[in-house]
Amino acid sequence: MSSEDSGADHRRSIELLWGRAETGRRGPKPRLSVTEVVAAGVKLADEEGVAAISMRRVAEAVGLSPMALYTYAPSKIELIDLMLDAIWGEMQAPGPELAHWRDRMEFFAKQHWALGRRHPWMLQVGTHRPPLGPNVLAMANTAFGMLDGLGLSGVEIDQLMHLVADYVRGALRTALEADDVERITGITDEQWWQMHEPLLGDLIDRGDFPHLVRVGAEVKTAYRGQNVQLAHFEFGLQRVLDGVEAYIAKRATSGDR
Repeated sequence: MSSEDSGADHRRSIELLWGRAETGRRGPKPRLSVTEVVAAGVKLADEEGVAAISMRRVAEAVGLSPMALYTYAPSKIELIDLMLDAIWGEMQAPGPELAHWRDRMEFFAKQHWALGRRHPWMLQVGTHRPPLGPNVLAMANTAFGMLDGLGLSGVEIDQLMHLVADYVRGALRTALEADDVERITGITDEQWWQMHEPLLGDLIDRGDFPHLVRVGAEVKTAYRGQNVQLAHFEFGLQRVLDGVEAYIAKRATSGDR
């Protein structure tokens, strides 16, 4: 469930996620499918953030009255759960050409990154207790399967997958913060530095900050015209996977559990 689940009907939510709930009341067949309603909610959240989601706003988007929308989802809580499960369905499983566990984990992590960039609102919803829908469970099953057969315990597999997922979420939050700053200020990071470099140059002695001057100059050259947040993510991901690889190798030689 989402972080707002204190008043949720858990059974109803599970039934909705798995398409087992009866939608609507006695009478004419519903004009829309649950999938169409959920897609409208996802579109609204993509454009305005999860704070924009209300039964009224989603009802307006699909041309229904707010009361009619309750025949598809009993509350905003269940609607957001349906939205989360729907977007996790966009994740692709690694293909057979990616036979090595590291290649598969890299592919999966990059899929997670791309998902968060398409749907930044997903980071605004607490998922410590995720919606237990078919797409979320399929994604988790695929993730655990990438490390199965390597001599790891179930606990180790769970911890390593959390390590990678936590890294991706952290990198996404940093990238989204950078997006917000650029949107609010109307200038890029490169433009911001161009504005401040002359000011700093008049105030400080470069000889007092030799390491900062050297690294700053090299970074400025290396990142010119690049997507800096993506570069940071991809570099960090490789270092995280290096750590996972070292752990698996150590585990294979020690045999400890």
